[in-house]
Amino acid sequence: MKRRLFSVAICAAAVFTFVGCGSKANYADGTYEGKSSVYESEDGTDEGNGYGVVTITIKDNVITDCTFQTFEPDGTLKDEEYGKEGGVIANKDYYNKAQKAVAACNEYANMLVANGRLDGMDAISGATKNYSQFEEAVLNALDKAKVE
Repeated sequence: MKRRLFSVAICAAAVFTFVGCGSKANYADGTYEGKSSVYESEDGTDEGNGYGVVTITIKDNVITDCTFQTFEPDGTLKDEEYGKEGGVIANKDYYNKAQKAVAACNEYANMLVANGRLDGMDAISGATKNYSQFEEAVLNALDKAKVE
Protein backbone atom coordinates (compact mmCIF):
# COMPACT_ATOMS: atom_id res chain seq x y z
CA MET A 1 0.00 0.00 0.00
CA LYS A 2 2.81 2.39 0.85
CA ARG A 3 4.43 1.70 -2.52
CA ARG A 4 1.16 2.47 -4.34
CA LEU A 5 0.63 5.69 -2.36
CA PHE A 6 4.21 6.74 -3.05
CA SER A 7 3.70 6.08 -6.78
CA VAL A 8 0.51 8.15 -6.79
CA ALA A 9 2.27 11.02 -4.98
CA ILE A 10 5.16 10.95 -7.45
CA CYS A 11 2.73 10.85 -10.37
CA ALA A 12 0.76 13.80 -9.01
CA ALA A 13 3.95 15.81 -8.49
CA ALA A 14 5.07 14.99 -12.00
CA VAL A 15 1.70 16.04 -13.45
CA PHE A 16 2.09 19.44 -11.84
CA THR A 17 5.73 19.73 -12.86
CA PHE A 18 5.45 18.59 -16.48
CA VAL A 19 1.96 19.50 -17.62
CA GLY A 20 0.46 21.51 -14.81
CA CYS A 21 -0.80 25.03 -14.73
CA GLY A 22 1.40 27.36 -16.69
CA SER A 23 4.08 24.74 -17.36
CA LYS A 24 6.72 26.11 -19.72
CA ALA A 25 8.42 22.79 -20.46
CA ASN A 26 9.77 22.44 -23.96
CA TYR A 27 9.26 19.24 -25.89
CA ALA A 28 10.95 18.03 -29.05
CA ASP A 29 8.75 17.34 -32.06
CA GLY A 30 8.15 13.65 -32.61
CA THR A 31 6.20 10.62 -31.49
CA TYR A 32 6.82 9.19 -28.05
CA GLU A 33 5.61 6.13 -26.20
CA GLY A 34 5.09 5.83 -22.48
CA LYS A 35 4.09 2.83 -20.39
CA SER A 36 2.54 2.64 -16.95
CA SER A 37 3.56 0.18 -14.32
CA VAL A 38 1.36 -2.87 -13.75
CA TYR A 39 -1.57 -1.83 -11.58
CA GLU A 40 -1.71 -3.31 -8.11
CA SER A 41 -4.56 -2.81 -5.68
CA GLU A 42 -3.75 -1.07 -2.42
CA ASP A 43 -3.79 -4.38 -0.55
CA GLY A 44 -1.53 -6.01 -3.15
CA THR A 45 -4.01 -8.74 -4.03
CA ASP A 46 -5.13 -7.49 -7.47
CA GLU A 47 -2.73 -7.33 -10.36
CA GLY A 48 -5.47 -8.18 -12.85
CA ASN A 49 -5.75 -4.74 -14.38
CA GLY A 50 -2.43 -4.86 -16.19
CA TYR A 51 -0.82 -1.74 -17.62
CA GLY A 52 -1.37 1.04 -20.15
CA VAL A 53 0.63 2.30 -23.13
CA VAL A 54 0.25 5.76 -24.59
CA THR A 55 1.68 7.11 -27.84
CA ILE A 56 1.73 10.87 -28.20
CA THR A 57 2.78 13.07 -31.09
CA ILE A 58 4.16 16.52 -30.37
CA LYS A 59 4.48 19.34 -32.90
CA ASP A 60 5.58 22.86 -31.94
CA ASN A 61 5.31 22.02 -28.23
CA VAL A 62 1.68 20.90 -28.63
CA ILE A 63 0.29 17.38 -28.28
CA THR A 64 -1.33 16.83 -31.68
CA ASP A 65 -2.20 13.13 -31.43
CA CYS A 66 -2.60 10.52 -28.73
CA THR A 67 -3.53 6.87 -28.50
CA PHE A 68 -3.98 4.88 -25.32
CA GLN A 69 -4.38 1.15 -24.96
CA THR A 70 -4.48 -1.11 -21.94
CA PHE A 71 -3.12 -4.62 -21.63
CA GLU A 72 -3.49 -7.62 -19.36
CA PRO A 73 -0.42 -8.36 -17.21
CA ASP A 74 0.56 -11.03 -19.78
CA GLY A 75 0.57 -8.46 -22.63
CA THR A 76 -2.84 -9.32 -24.12
CA LEU A 77 -4.54 -6.20 -25.53
CA LYS A 78 -7.80 -5.27 -23.86
CA ASP A 79 -10.13 -4.94 -26.84
CA GLU A 80 -13.65 -6.03 -27.80
CA GLU A 81 -12.89 -9.46 -26.32
CA TYR A 82 -12.04 -8.01 -22.91
CA GLY A 83 -14.58 -9.18 -20.33
CA LYS A 84 -15.50 -12.34 -22.17
CA GLU A 85 -14.75 -15.83 -20.90
CA GLY A 86 -13.55 -18.19 -23.61
CA GLY A 87 -14.82 -15.81 -26.28
CA VAL A 88 -18.34 -15.77 -24.81
CA ILE A 89 -20.12 -13.14 -22.73
CA ALA A 90 -20.68 -15.19 -19.60
CA ASN A 91 -21.53 -12.24 -17.36
CA LYS A 92 -23.17 -9.37 -19.21
CA ASP A 93 -22.66 -6.84 -16.40
CA TYR A 94 -18.95 -7.65 -16.15
CA TYR A 95 -18.54 -7.50 -19.93
CA ASN A 96 -20.30 -4.13 -20.14
CA LYS A 97 -18.11 -2.74 -17.36
CA ALA A 98 -14.97 -4.05 -19.07
CA GLN A 99 -16.01 -2.55 -22.39
CA LYS A 100 -16.75 0.80 -20.75
CA ALA A 101 -13.15 0.82 -19.50
CA VAL A 102 -11.89 -0.02 -23.03
CA ALA A 103 -13.95 2.84 -24.52
CA ALA A 104 -12.59 5.22 -21.89
CA CYS A 105 -9.09 4.72 -23.31
CA ASN A 106 -10.08 6.53 -26.51
CA GLU A 107 -11.86 9.23 -24.53
CA TYR A 108 -8.78 9.88 -22.39
CA ALA A 109 -6.59 10.16 -25.49
CA ASN A 110 -9.06 12.53 -27.18
CA MET A 111 -9.37 14.67 -24.03
CA LEU A 112 -5.59 15.04 -23.82
CA VAL A 113 -5.35 16.29 -27.41
CA ALA A 114 -8.30 18.67 -26.89
CA ASN A 115 -7.07 19.92 -23.51
CA GLY A 116 -3.38 19.96 -24.39
CA ARG A 117 -2.38 18.78 -20.92
CA LEU A 118 -3.41 16.44 -18.13
CA ASP A 119 -4.24 19.26 -15.74
CA GLY A 120 -8.00 19.74 -15.69
CA MET A 121 -8.87 16.30 -17.07
CA ASP A 122 -11.29 14.21 -15.05
CA ALA A 123 -11.40 10.46 -14.65
CA ILE A 124 -14.36 8.70 -16.23
CA SER A 125 -16.60 6.83 -13.82
CA GLY A 126 -15.90 3.13 -14.12
CA ALA A 127 -12.45 3.71 -15.61
CA THR A 128 -10.49 5.40 -12.83
CA LYS A 129 -7.78 2.73 -12.79
CA ASN A 130 -7.33 3.35 -16.51
CA TYR A 131 -6.96 7.06 -15.78
CA SER A 132 -4.15 6.40 -13.31
CA GLN A 133 -2.41 4.25 -15.91
CA PHE A 134 -3.03 6.93 -18.55
CA GLU A 135 -1.50 9.68 -16.41
CA GLU A 136 1.59 7.63 -15.64
CA ALA A 137 2.07 6.60 -19.28
CA VAL A 138 1.64 10.19 -20.55
CA LEU A 139 4.17 11.47 -18.03
CA ASN A 140 6.64 8.80 -19.13
CA ALA A 141 6.17 9.78 -22.77
CA LEU A 142 6.51 13.50 -22.01
CA ASP A 143 9.64 12.82 -20.01
CA LYS A 144 11.17 11.24 -23.14
CA ALA A 145 10.14 14.26 -25.23
CA LYS A 146 11.32 16.92 -22.80
CA VAL A 147 14.15 19.16 -23.99
CA GLU A 148 16.59 19.89 -21.19
